[in-house]
Amino acid sequence: MDAEAQDKDGSAAGDPAARRRHPVLFRVAQAKLRPRWRLRDITVTEEPEIRRAVRAAALGNAMEWFDYGIYAYLAVTLGDVFYSGAGEGTRTMLSLATFAISFAVRPLGGAFFGPLGDRVGRKQVLALTMILMATATFSIGLIPSYATIGLWAPALLIAARLVQGFSTGGEYGGAATFIAEYAPDKRRGYFGSFLEMGTLAGYIGASGLVLVLTAGIGEDAMASWGWRIPFLIGGPLGAIGLYLRLRLEETPAFVKSEAGRATVAEVTGGAEPAEAKQAPGELRRILAGQRRTMLLCIALVAAYNVANYMLLTYMPTYLTETLDWPRAEQLAVVIATMVAMISVVTLVGRANDRLGRKPLLMVGMVGFLVVTAPAYGLVRQGSVLAVFGGMLLLGGSLICLQGTMSATLPALFPTEVRYGSLAIGYNISVAVFGGTTPAVIEGLVHVLDTPMAAAYYTMAFAVVGIVSVSFLKETAGLPLWGSPPAVATAAEAEEVVRTQRRNLL
Repeated sequence: MDAEAQDKDGSAAGDPAARRRHPVLFRVAQAKLRPRWRLRDITVTEEPEIRRAVRAAALGNAMEWFDYGIYAYLAVTLGDVFYSGAGEGTRTMLSLATFAISFAVRPLGGAFFGPLGDRVGRKQVLALTMILMATATFSIGLIPSYATIGLWAPALLIAARLVQGFSTGGEYGGAATFIAEYAPDKRRGYFGSFLEMGTLAGYIGASGLVLVLTAGIGEDAMASWGWRIPFLIGGPLGAIGLYLRLRLEETPAFVKSEAGRATVAEVTGGAEPAEAKQAPGELRRILAGQRRTMLLCIALVAAYNVANYMLLTYMPTYLTETLDWPRAEQLAVVIATMVAMISVVTLVGRANDRLGRKPLLMVGMVGFLVVTAPAYGLVRQGSVLAVFGGMLLLGGSLICLQGTMSATLPALFPTEVRYGSLAIGYNISVAVFGGTTPAVIEGLVHVLDTPMAAAYYTMAFAVVGIVSVSFLKETAGLPLWGSPPAVATAAEAEEVVRTQRRNLL
């Protein structure tokens, strides 16, 4: 199409002569390119700004999994501290059940914080979730034991875990949305992988701290008072994360949305768009308009989180309870596995930008189906090398999911309901399938009288993951649904517009 067919914004829509000269090509181009982006529409986010956003979001995620990791790695000790009135055989089960109970309120947190984040902004909500998480974690370190205050001890522990679960309901969906909306389209997988680097860093920090404390003060002191230290450290860590998040600007995609313009208008005293005032029906609109996509999100997250919690949360308990490993040895192997994973997570992020999200996700799901049973066979041999080899097999499959999922899930939903939809879908799945994994597996091991129950449970969900990935649409390199293209430089923005103009021909 001639240059005259382009209007001053780069769109062919305003030239009637172009329609007359090329009616068929015009209709085809219009169908393929709607909406047609103008230069002023393209989001340009400079590298330093992106990295600040990624660092703040990833640190919050690290804080979340530091808190959860502490509990997981001290599950046996916490059972003895808070459930000493129960028999020895049930204390760990009660402790793991308390771990799982916080997940019951995560969907409520997602339903509260998600739509709120779509209405008032990602930044404010992520700051609020950080405050709640840090406060709850710090408070656990102050709760007296069962021997001191009786049933009030587990009651207060459960209350703190419920606050943690409620705040975490708005954390992952918000952090993933935050990074996805800041990242350039061509590098969303790479920057999204830093969110999962935060997950692994949180687990490594928790397990490393427990290992150092155990080696330094001994098992008896850890059971008496040392277990409190990691929880108390959560307070200052949360303050650091809050400071970093409050220094950030709102995401470009949100600012360009109707809700974002309304928020800016409130601050500047301007007029608020009418579309942004319809807050009461947000949850209903999400559940009605995103039903199929929500089901796909739930299935993907279920397969991913069963594998994740099996390896990073349940495995330390398995090594202690089933193989009777000392705490120091099992933590050292778990840490080594996670260090190996964290060293390649950003490479997986780069790979899914280049090869696509679906191939990497499928490799991870098929991997769990194929290698989980052999991996548990290695772990059951009990030697350090065999256990480490089995965990590396599982870790290799998990890292394909971890390095890809945080770029995949936000792209499922449109900008105006992205935070809310992802928070609700993610947390329903985690509550029903993810957080219950350690307790369910522990129960299956006793009921079926086989330590391979963990492998069978993981393999069943790997099948769910394979089916889910087959229904997934590829989103690598594409703009987020409902958002304009996002690039790293002004030159790239100009190239997007030029390419669009050429495609009109």
